[in-house]
Amino acid sequence: MADKLARYRAMRDFSKTAEPAGAEKTKASRRLRFVIQKHAATRLHYDFRLELDGVFLSWAVTKGPSLNPADRRLAVQTEDHPLDYGDFEGTIPKGQYGGGTVMLWDRGYWEPEGDARAMLKKGDLKFTLDGERLKGSWVLVRMKRREREKRDNWLLIKHHDGWSVEDHGEFLVEGETSSVASGRAMDEIEAGKGKGPTKFMTGKGRASGKDVWQSNRADPKAPPPAAEKAAPAPKLKAAALPGFVAPQLAKSVDRPPQGAGWGHEIKFDGYRLQLRVENGKATLKTRAGLDWTAKFKEIAADAKPLPDGLYDGEACALDHNGSPDFPALQAALSEDRTADLVFFVFDALFLDGEDLRALPLTERKSRLEAAVAAAGKRLERRIRYVAHFETAGDAVLKSACRMSLEGIVSKRLDAPYRSGRSDTWQKSKCRAGHEVVIGGWTGERGQLRSLLVGVNRDGKLVYVGRVGTGFGRETVGRVLPRLEKVASDKSPFTGPNAPRKSGDINWARPELVAEIEFAGFTGDGNVRQASFKGLREDKPAAEVEAETPAKTQLAEPAPAGKAKAGPRTAPAKPATKPRAKPRAKPRAGDNVVMGVVLSNPDKALWPDDGKGGVVTKLDLARYLETVGPWMMEHIKGRPCSIIRMPDGIEGQQRFFQRHAGKGSSALISEVQVFGDHKPYIQIDRIEALAALAQIGAVEYHPWNCQPGQPEVPGRLVFDLDPDEAIPFQRVIDAAWEVKERLESLGLAAFCKTTGGKGLHVVTPLKAGKGEMDWPTAKAFARDVCLAIAADAPDRYVVNMAKAKRKGRIFLDYLRNDRMSTAVAPLSPRGRPLAPVSFPLTWDQVKTGLEPKRWTIRTAPALLKKTKAWADYCDAERPLKDAIRKLK
Repeated sequence: MADKLARYRAMRDFSKTAEPAGAEKTKASRRLRFVIQKHAATRLHYDFRLELDGVFLSWAVTKGPSLNPADRRLAVQTEDHPLDYGDFEGTIPKGQYGGGTVMLWDRGYWEPEGDARAMLKKGDLKFTLDGERLKGSWVLVRMKRREREKRDNWLLIKHHDGWSVEDHGEFLVEGETSSVASGRAMDEIEAGKGKGPTKFMTGKGRASGKDVWQSNRADPKAPPPAAEKAAPAPKLKAAALPGFVAPQLAKSVDRPPQGAGWGHEIKFDGYRLQLRVENGKATLKTRAGLDWTAKFKEIAADAKPLPDGLYDGEACALDHNGSPDFPALQAALSEDRTADLVFFVFDALFLDGEDLRALPLTERKSRLEAAVAAAGKRLERRIRYVAHFETAGDAVLKSACRMSLEGIVSKRLDAPYRSGRSDTWQKSKCRAGHEVVIGGWTGERGQLRSLLVGVNRDGKLVYVGRVGTGFGRETVGRVLPRLEKVASDKSPFTGPNAPRKSGDINWARPELVAEIEFAGFTGDGNVRQASFKGLREDKPAAEVEAETPAKTQLAEPAPAGKAKAGPRTAPAKPATKPRAKPRAKPRAGDNVVMGVVLSNPDKALWPDDGKGGVVTKLDLARYLETVGPWMMEHIKGRPCSIIRMPDGIEGQQRFFQRHAGKGSSALISEVQVFGDHKPYIQIDRIEALAALAQIGAVEYHPWNCQPGQPEVPGRLVFDLDPDEAIPFQRVIDAAWEVKERLESLGLAAFCKTTGGKGLHVVTPLKAGKGEMDWPTAKAFARDVCLAIAADAPDRYVVNMAKAKRKGRIFLDYLRNDRMSTAVAPLSPRGRPLAPVSFPLTWDQVKTGLEPKRWTIRTAPALLKKTKAWADYCDAERPLKDAIRKLK
């Protein structure tokens, strides 16, 4: 060991530098470790270190690692470093060897793909990385040493796999600029600011043979600090049972809280009630304290066996699937058919003469559950205890939405009960919902066509649009008489969009409150696709106020300011003046697309649209809204990687992203896949496209799996990637060659542009249970390409090396691996003139085909005129027969 580190030690004066000299005895860990240190010495580079035989083998990678397999990064081999160096982050003094700032940019584990020592000797080291930033298969290839060269030069190359990025492999280096160990930037490390790095390799870990990887960043799976040092439970004293306590209310949030310490409950679509039981007598009061015992007399009767106490819950009507149904609740109350209503009880404020409000929620619910169970089966029909889930909130919300429930309520498990609204209770909705005040309706005498609704703001009723659906005959029969009782000769609305009196408009005094669902806000700030759910008699009209967009499920937070929903919504100013002709100044509310509020809507993402204008973030979101219904069929249910360019295609910030980041919109689904501890992004609803446009996602690259089945291939993609010198007619000919080959094997073929220089030929697959997996699909795609290349070796090549591709077309079958992706049909590309990948008919794949024709500006209109891919779903074929025919 001393000999291995002799050169390292001879080059350093450890009385001047804080670099470790290296322990004399260092035990190996169970897994081999690697680190990458960003090093601002004379020239910025990245030190790549692999643990082997008790030291770190080290290379200086001049430009940093690239995720693009086409990039060959020069890696100059340097002296071996001690394992202690894997914890080093700081500044090497000037005058010392390597003087400059050192950051721990990545760290993790590596595995050689074979005999590491034999591969090193041969100069061809293949390995797999499992780090925080770098993953997947890589290779270090030694170059022939030239005369006068004193060190070995190697090339660091990313292999094609699910972690590779074809076009922008440098995104990771450009985008990840903080330490994985301390979270600090280079300038903070240089200035000595912030906390130093936490240890990756500890003596305890090496001695025990266990892996030890600590992090000073919050671990979402760790218990909250409050739970770790929880105060002892307060001693409860006897307390008289109050007549009513103001309820605790939940704060509306865009997404459920992350991490441990939260309990997630189903959000019930009913009436919030407080149940009081004393000496066998039960009463029920609304959140405002109104006595509604007579309305829910059966529930009150069934509650008598409960011990004396004050219980918090919600009364609901259930549909045939057992899900809460608010319109059915309205009908039941109106027609006095309340025998089948259910009271879901989720908290206990007082119980058996004790005030429980100071106890943590876990203790209150434990006592509540025991009380309900002790009361016996008599309660089961109409009074039911609400359990909670302590798994990830996003997963619970996703399940609730899949079951067509309203959403979830997340509650701090260690928090006491506090009247009023607070952060310890947070509600997340599956659908945008709002309470609105009815200010009028449309329809001739005795008719109800739509409601005119508004919300209170600054003491005035601001108009937010019409509610035109959700009115069955029975609903009209209940609601219209109520409206006629509050009819008025004067409009109650204010605001620039307030309607004027016309033939079928009837005004109403603003006294009735309606519960609605809607699909977001229009550009004018009105509710879009609003549907009536029912009247709310438990809330006064004066309490119905406008929510900010961040409080609705379909609204994104606007970092630049707190934009209000409805008529007050206004676009943020553009950060920079675009060089090309800007679009017309947007109207108020123009920064809302599919209910998502866009910050900086006029930010230029593409500086030139080919027509003398720019393509802004707002243009991108509107494009995705237009083509989204078609596009969703090809991305929904599949893990999806995105490429973000928040400063535009000419900006410095570029990110390749497959995992949802902290604070991501709840509109964006997440899916867990085997082999990755972090869930992947998945786009399951069209509004998620607008949420992704908000964060500058310009490209969408889904897996090629079956929807909802990541482990099952759903299509094969043959990427025809030509040498730049080849005329495009050769690519057209290649597409027809692949088409004919696939059809001869019994498969269907579809073609699309890539938004670049090539074409994609796609064949949809039919999933047969146990008949198809990724290795089989990839092998078949490879064999098809090999067969085509064997017939015309002067025109096609299956080897990805650029040197062998010269004058030929690379038949890329590598997109048909488990974690590999292909750009989605209609996805924009982060390239000049805003091109998109566009589906073609085979009649279009002919001489004169010009892929640049399809851009963000032109594609929506052209999509309306084409029948391309109309029979895509009907063309799915099993792969089994095709494999047999190919053999």
